[in-house]
Amino acid sequence: MIIRTRFAPSPTGYLHIGGVRTALFSWLYARRHGGIFILRIEDTDRERSTEEAVKAILEGMRWLNLDYDEGPWYQTRRFDRYREIIGQLLKSGHAYHCYCSKEDLERMRSEAMARGEKPKYNGHCRALSAPPSGAGIPVVRFRNPDTGDTVIEDQIQGLVSYQNQELDDLIIARSDGTPTYNLTVVVDDMDMAITHVIRGDDHLNNTPRQINIFKALGVNPPVYAHVPMILGPDGKKLSKRHGTVSVLQYREEGILPEALLNYLVRLGWSHGDQEIFSIQEMIRLFDIREVNKSAAALNPDKLLWLNQHYLKHGEPLRLATLFSGALRDAGIETQAGPDPGEVFLVQRERFNNLVEMAQQSRCFYEEINDYERTAADQHLRQEILEPLRLLLQELQALKDWQEESIHGALSKVAAVYGLKLGKVAQPLRVALTGTAVSPSIDKTARLLGRERTLERLMSALQYLERERDNPLTDKGS
Repeated sequence: MIIRTRFAPSPTGYLHIGGVRTALFSWLYARRHGGIFILRIEDTDRERSTEEAVKAILEGMRWLNLDYDEGPWYQTRRFDRYREIIGQLLKSGHAYHCYCSKEDLERMRSEAMARGEKPKYNGHCRALSAPPSGAGIPVVRFRNPDTGDTVIEDQIQGLVSYQNQELDDLIIARSDGTPTYNLTVVVDDMDMAITHVIRGDDHLNNTPRQINIFKALGVNPPVYAHVPMILGPDGKKLSKRHGTVSVLQYREEGILPEALLNYLVRLGWSHGDQEIFSIQEMIRLFDIREVNKSAAALNPDKLLWLNQHYLKHGEPLRLATLFSGALRDAGIETQAGPDPGEVFLVQRERFNNLVEMAQQSRCFYEEINDYERTAADQHLRQEILEPLRLLLQELQALKDWQEESIHGALSKVAAVYGLKLGKVAQPLRVALTGTAVSPSIDKTARLLGRERTLERLMSALQYLERERDNPLTDKGS
């Protein structure tokens, strides 16, 4: 048997984190077993489905490299097939037309609740041989079995049993002829020969109804695995209040796709104490039966930790390209500055996302207009004025602009004035970057280049001279 899984999002909203994890689990299961992974767009809700959401789903899948072997298939292009199956179910007696009004349905609901029963449709139209007088356009209902149990051998939840008498005769076609979810998903899974359905546990209650439709069509249902939901960091149901909504927002926040996938695979699944998984390891080790039944909570700090790992250890050329994109997105022009690839290599150890890394690299490409107040107050003090003057002379005299020679100039000045190296390096760092934080100062100066370094050091000396001559001068912000 060839394993065939599918990811079937509805384009009524953006691709969210829970959907991505479901897609990942389905993709991994297919890849591990040498199977087929299918993308299906369930867009029958015409009022709420949007082309923008479809594009976001496809872009999100591309960004995450969750490649699909078939699709994307669109349900709105399969209405003729759904009508064919509805007709087949009507002909076989497994479905019937229902003419009950909203008022009729509300009365049935109230009466059932008054008897202490579960409110559901009571099958009033099951036995009709002709439409009642004055009837409007009917819906089509599936005739659910009256007796017995429907048992789901769920790969995650275990054995789950439903009494058929508790399941109502669900609508499979609306009065306008459009099919409903529980009908379309069965027809699609049947026609696409889906062997394993991996989806969120919010669909678990739909599963017995879908299994009964499969049986009515004479088809064995697929194997099911219902994945627990993802909770917010506060342990509550994930919602907009927890921040990121679309998976593409993670990209905008500087998260790498491999970090996000690594993070998601560990939400509810584990392999010993291992935290870092390559895609190849995920494929080799992932087993849907080992997914935990309990809901997993998001931990943003863990995601950033993983992202930093991949920034530090990932392939430099690819990451440098992504970093260049982050610089462009931040509005930073790089033509007049150092190679972004070189800047990335000196910054990659210091940041856990590309957005912050780009923002903190502005000093390599844009002029320093002022100094961060705390950094200037602490490091650009009058006692460093003369050491910085000597440092300027030493740097101007350098024949080659390399890290070793820059470091040598710093060391010489520190020795002349009996200072620790940091007492000279920190003021220079503030002079060159505007802050007290940067890569090692010799690397920073080398990347800035001789001309820009000397200009900024001279500006810092002028700042110190102004402070000396006018102590009340505003020190910047």
